[in-house]
Amino acid sequence: MTPKGYMPLALFLLPGRVEAQAPYPSLESVSVSQQMVVVTTKDWEGSDGVMQRFERKEHGWQAAGPALPVVVGRGGLGWGRGWHPLPQPGPQKKEGDGRSPAGIYHLSYAFGYAPPDAVRAIKLPYVQCIQTLECVDDTNSTSYNIIVDRRSVKEPDWKSSEKMLMSDDEYRLGVFVEQNSFPSVPGAGSCVFMHIWKGPGKATSGCTAMSLGAMESLLAWLDPQYNPILVQLPQTEYQRRQKEWRLPRMELSNAPPATQKDR
Repeated sequence: MTPKGYMPLALFLLPGRVEAQAPYPSLESVSVSQQMVVVTTKDWEGSDGVMQRFERKEHGWQAAGPALPVVVGRGGLGWGRGWHPLPQPGPQKKEGDGRSPAGIYHLSYAFGYAPPDAVRAIKLPYVQCIQTLECVDDTNSTSYNIIVDRRSVKEPDWKSSEKMLMSDDEYRLGVFVEQNSFPSVPGAGSCVFMHIWKGPGKATSGCTAMSLGAMESLLAWLDPQYNPILVQLPQTEYQRRQKEWRLPRMELSNAPPATQKDR
């Protein structure tokens, strides 16, 4: 149940997903996706990664752009809660562990500092980050792992949250990753995004970050009608599950060096 007096922002924007207490989609749901963002790291503990976009064509997955450098959490990766089967062997994503979620996740909506009229190239539902917009990471709150406008909540029940309008450019553009979302399990991780990095090699607290140029390109490409998903795994785990999960075949290597343009 959600507090009275407001609708969780993610659900308000995506009325088709109001069934927030329904079970997670199964792995079979991946078959309906036509856009896949793949992020791989060298191992579970690595924070440098490579991002590659793919589109499903008549003969299978095809690359849709070059491989680009990204960074993940300072703790590396850990299995989160998404469209993949659970449990899985290996590190498990927990609140505050500094790990980004490994697995398969729906990419549901975008956010940024600019007003909607200034970002018409973005096809995903878009949320403007304003001063009162917060992502709740308090495990005791009924709004845990939900982005809410504090003004619309009569009695906020959280003691910890992340301001979506930051003093730097990290959330100037971003995408919400549906990790531990429907429903949320307290302590299983919250407020996971794809956003702009602080710079090459500078790990996050649990998100996946990239250059401004890479984020602009990604957001111009993502289209909700193609049910975009994020697949994020260490290289060995990707290779192990590539056939079973029907993932794109790809050559896995260390992250390409960031160019001046990437910075």
